[in-house]
Amino acid sequence: MSPNTDERAGARIAHVRKVRRLTQRELADLSHVSYSTLTKVEQGVLPASPSVIGALARALSVPVTELTGQPYLEELRQDQLDGLIHPIREALNIYDLGPDPEVRPRPVEELERHAEKLCAMVRATDIKQVSTDLPGLIHEATTTAHTQPADRTWRLLASTYRTAYDVTTKLGFPDLCMVALDRMEWAAQRASDPVLSGMRQYLRALAYLRASDYRTGKRLVGLGMATLEQAEPGRVTDVVTGQLHLGAAVMAGRDKDKDTAEGHLGEAERIAGQTGPAEKVQWLSFGPTNVGVHRVSVLTELDLYAEAVDSAQGMTIPEGWPPSRLAHHHAEVARAEMWTGRTDAAFRSLLKARKLAPQQTRYHPTVRETYAGLEAAKRRMPESFGNYGSWLGM
Repeated sequence: MSPNTDERAGARIAHVRKVRRLTQRELADLSHVSYSTLTKVEQGVLPASPSVIGALARALSVPVTELTGQPYLEELRQDQLDGLIHPIREALNIYDLGPDPEVRPRPVEELERHAEKLCAMVRATDIKQVSTDLPGLIHEATTTAHTQPADRTWRLLASTYRTAYDVTTKLGFPDLCMVALDRMEWAAQRASDPVLSGMRQYLRALAYLRASDYRTGKRLVGLGMATLEQAEPGRVTDVVTGQLHLGAAVMAGRDKDKDTAEGHLGEAERIAGQTGPAEKVQWLSFGPTNVGVHRVSVLTELDLYAEAVDSAQGMTIPEGWPPSRLAHHHAEVARAEMWTGRTDAAFRSLLKARKLAPQQTRYHPTVRETYAGLEAAKRRMPESFGNYGSWLGM
């Protein structure tokens, strides 16, 4: 089966299970997913949660993306995004070739401004424009770093690799996002920047979270914390440390370890109280609001859906908070609302996510599974519900 098939996760799970010559009972036993849940997911009666998909992927020895169907190539083609991935791949592959004699880079200050602009555009969810601009910037930054080797130019190059990670993750190319992270570490070491190295371990841990490898993800969080001990104390180091705690909290939540998740949330909340809103520091959106948003996510991962909805309703999101992060939050809230039977509210949350970040939302596997769950509920939904499904490619 092609990974870009438009079938639902349940159908993909059933297909791979049959290829492995496993019965539903055998797969349930191997994955520690209940037989009832597995059968309902395969039938399309229940949506597959990230933790269920992860457990089944491990038991079936396939990548999570084979069960989610990523990348969604047909939709990428419709949005004219598929043709932008290969230039990014090529730009990542020339990292060690030295300066390109055919590239005439702009001054370092101008390249830094462009790199910052792309970081801001990712948070504003203009993925297509970022994907268009990024390869050229990587080529310029690569030549600059090799011809003017200094902490500043290697840090610039690391920033472009971080943006490549952001784009490829959002568009559903996990293998390429790991390449981007390896390049980021390569540049961070040459910049002698432990903060960048610590942040790279955070981003790497998130990649393992999406792959449902929680054990490795936890080890990477620990490595990131240890790396940051080498950094100069201050607000930037605190922000990255706090974000590592937030990533660890979500990972523990998905692993159904409530006490550990709460411990990391508490530490992140303490740090956020010291840093205050720090959304633009390393473009991590860290601060008290992000702690609250992650609390909702953790409760959802723990299957405490009613508590997640209550927590979300008690939050006040500041004006101008990063659209990419807010759209992801609405997708998480929609999932919790769906599981508590609030189908109308869940669809409204999906609409909010789409309005804020259409490109990001269209390629979000949680959005697709939530939509499938709402459709399976067979409740009366507004006419726009079907239009939303067509937009998702479902």
